[in-house]
Amino acid sequence: MTSTDETSGRRSQLEREGEVAADFLETLLDIADLDGDIDLDIDGDRAAVAVVDSDEGRVPRRLVGQDGRVLEALQELTRLAVQSATGERSRLMLDVAGHRAGRRSELAEAAQRAIQEVQESGEETSLEPMSAFERKVVHDEVLAAGLRSESSGSEPRRFVVVLPAAEGSQRTGQAETGTDTHESDAAEPGAEASDSTTEAESA
Repeated sequence: MTSTDETSGRRSQLEREGEVAADFLETLLDIADLDGDIDLDIDGDRAAVAVVDSDEGRVPRRLVGQDGRVLEALQELTRLAVQSATGERSRLMLDVAGHRAGRRSELAEAAQRAIQEVQESGEETSLEPMSAFERKVVHDEVLAAGLRSESSGSEPRRFVVVLPAAEGSQRTGQAETGTDTHESDAAEPGAEASDSTTEAESA
């Protein structure tokens, strides 16, 4: 199989995930008598599904919940529905009423402030506790800046630590890291991260 065939096959799989997710969410909205349309997309290597305002009315913001907790739970239910239909574990990303998109922008700004602080002081700095999705956004920003980052603490108080670039390393578009660990979004609650390990979240 050629790389083109593999790419096409993967895209078809992600499109299928999006369709299953859309059917599940539309049914859920109908049962609960809630307004909202479903938008489908592919973001990198995952399906992206969004519940957006419709002509009939706005998406109830209670589907986001405090600190996005209801959204996180709804995303997990949607992933389980997709897994049940396809037999494959899904990493689809769900957004409701643009919550994640807005939060991503806020996190990028917070990450840039932390990056500037570390670059100026030469010392590590920690950010507030975040979800796996939020930590992934910060890790990506730090990596692009040529610094290092790691996650520390236990859920739901897990947070990102931004560290200076390793001494003697040259900026090549990727931060120099130790042994990477990829945190699954299905990790056991309370799991501890190694303080000395640079981590790439896979929300």
